Amino acid sequence: MDLSLIQKDILITLISLYHKQSHAIKGEEIAEVLRRNPGTVRNQMQALKALSLVDGVPGPKGGYTPTEQAYRELNLTSYEQESDVPISKDGKPVHGVNVSEIDFTTICHPDVCHAVVKLIGSVKLFTIGDMISIGPTPVNKLLVSGEIYGKDEVQQALLITISEMISLPKKHIKSYMSSPLYTLPVDASLREAVHLFTLHHIHGAPVIRDDHLLGIVTLSDIARGIDDGKTLETPVSEVMTADVETAPADMKLFEVIGQFKEREIGRLIIVEGSKPVGILTQSDIIRVFPLL
Repeated sequence: MDLSLIQKDILITLISLYHKQSHAIKGEEIAEVLRRNPGTVRNQMQALKALSLVDGVPGPKGGYTPTEQAYRELNLTSYEQESDVPISKDGKPVHGVNVSEIDFTTICHPDVCHAVVKLIGSVKLFTIGDMISIGPTPVNKLLVSGEIYGKDEVQQALLITISEMISLPKKHIKSYMSSPLYTLPVDASLREAVHLFTLHHIHGAPVIRDDHLLGIVTLSDIARGIDDGKTLETPVSEVMTADVETAPADMKLFEVIGQFKEREIGRLIIVEGSKPVGILTQSDIIRVFPLL
């Protein structure tokens, strides 16, 4: 059947929102995403219902849901089983839109790399010149950034000039952590901590008792302690940070990269069970993947 552009926009946005939220979608939500009048969306929904492309769900929590025929009409029969591939504009996530395909149109040109980005959702949410970021993709953990130089409203596609592509490392963090792990017993003095740091050229170490993690002490902790009147004979337990950020050794590197920014930390203690086995710092990540 021949759908108008506004009908395609509404149907694609409905499918995208329904896929993300798993409940009936109100016309106002679709109108907000598309920046359309809610009355226009409701009128078009009546036409889409008549075409058996959407179902209405009554009640306060009601709205609209796409039918199986809607997926077939838009060649999205497998979309319900697909993973979300997010897209951001100027650093902010764009809701109601999912990336379904990236086609690289130029990859061997010495100066430019172009791609066509096909969306589940409306391209009307984007304008020429917007800087966008896509990903990570579910399999290869690919991140793509670039600038929009064109739009195809019929195919719901963005034409972009790629400025950066990154494939996030997928190995477990135990492959990148610093090991062996240098630790301090809970009754060690600040003097012993400074000696350990100097000997091994490190800036911090976990504090343990019977292989159990109690905290972490860093050069900054020692400096603050001395500034507060502590002596070098003070136990590290009096200046250590007890709230330690940890991660299991079988966690993948790309999963923890964001934690450094979100938590504003410089290191993670890597554990197997409750036993500390290594340490991962921002410097370790930069060495492995300098573009991050």
